[in-house]
Amino acid sequence: MHLGAVKTVAGIAVILGSVIWSERIVIHNPPPGRVHVVYWEKWTDFEADAMRDVVDAFNASQDKIYVDYLSISGIENKTLMAVSGGDPPDVAGLYGQNVAQYADDDAILVLDDFCKQKGISADRYIPAFFKIGYYRNHIYSLPSAPASVALHYNKDMLAAAGIAEPPKTYEELDEDCDKLIKRDPRTNHIIQQGFMPAEPGWWNFAWGYWFGGKLWNGKDKITANSPENIRAFEWIQSFSKKYGTSEMQSFRGGFGAFNSPQNAFLDGQVAMEQQGVWMSNFISKHAPHLKWGAVPMPYPKDRPDLANLTVADEDVLVIPRGAKHPKEAFEFINFVESQKGMTILCLGQRKNSPLKEMPPEFYSKHPNPFIKLFSDLPKGPKTFSTPQMGIWPEYMAALSTAFDEVNLMQKTPKEALDDVQARMQPKLDESLERLRRRGVIK
Repeated sequence: MHLGAVKTVAGIAVILGSVIWSERIVIHNPPPGRVHVVYWEKWTDFEADAMRDVVDAFNASQDKIYVDYLSISGIENKTLMAVSGGDPPDVAGLYGQNVAQYADDDAILVLDDFCKQKGISADRYIPAFFKIGYYRNHIYSLPSAPASVALHYNKDMLAAAGIAEPPKTYEELDEDCDKLIKRDPRTNHIIQQGFMPAEPGWWNFAWGYWFGGKLWNGKDKITANSPENIRAFEWIQSFSKKYGTSEMQSFRGGFGAFNSPQNAFLDGQVAMEQQGVWMSNFISKHAPHLKWGAVPMPYPKDRPDLANLTVADEDVLVIPRGAKHPKEAFEFINFVESQKGMTILCLGQRKNSPLKEMPPEFYSKHPNPFIKLFSDLPKGPKTFSTPQMGIWPEYMAALSTAFDEVNLMQKTPKEALDDVQARMQPKLDESLERLRRRGVIK
């Protein structure tokens, strides 16, 4: 077994023991005669409720398998530890960005034969979502709940600033920010902003894509300091130069928690925000009277080819290596991948679907008024996801650090991204060499 993330046997034992103990507390007794499939998932609240509805529907659909849903925090680390300890769940709900790392560590099963037996192929899915689990010519995961990203905007705030429609280009966005910014007349502190690249700060690694960049060549070369990526970080730094680093940081420091009425977008402190399909859930919960809209993210004026670009991300289902009941586990996964399963899950979580075809009632019953936008954007060719590389967690952290350094005016964009390039290329080289020694790649 090859588990690069595992540091010490003692650490594994402590974490694995805590997970097993929590299982013993909440695990259910399956009906007699059924194969008991243990399913670990990360979700809580209404997202967990939606998957429990899927699990209940599967358990009621047949009498041979019983799936027990367990909510596990820190699932990406605990699942890896459980595999190393020899007692993993039968199904684990990971993040799409975990797939390459888990596959490189030989911690999850290849699903090719299972998919072939059930007639599951790429044709069933929107390509951007299927590709996330397709790695080194094998299927390692299948989608559960997907997501795409768009620009959310406050209609009243734009109207009050004399802005007739949301921006289509980043140049228009810059002009709108100049119209939307407000300062306290006594202190000159910022009290309202049009847009902030650092808010909510969940895709700091991805800004290069919006300007036509990529993070690697898809094979063996890191491209962190490409001209397009540097241009993106120059645009990010332009906010600090224009509005003041300390002023922007002080303003952002006053924002409330994301899942609260004091959320910067919900509270009317920021007029526009890069956000995912899930944002409507929090608008309905905390600001039901907010007049809002969603449109594709802007593009550089000289790059109209980047119009309608979006991030395709998803949660995924995998079968960990060492699972006791892999065949039965895939029976459950197959149910989730059906239109019935996806309708229950994605309607319950109020997200778009990874499937190409969904029943009409999925859209007519969906509570997100912009669900067609979030469903259609990933169907186009202009979609990107996190790079499929085993070192992605380290690379993402390095890019996030570079974002902060640029945003805080500590380094120029070129300096920050040159540093990332210099650190990450050797790490990728080392990772690829390990895979060559194991015979995974040539």
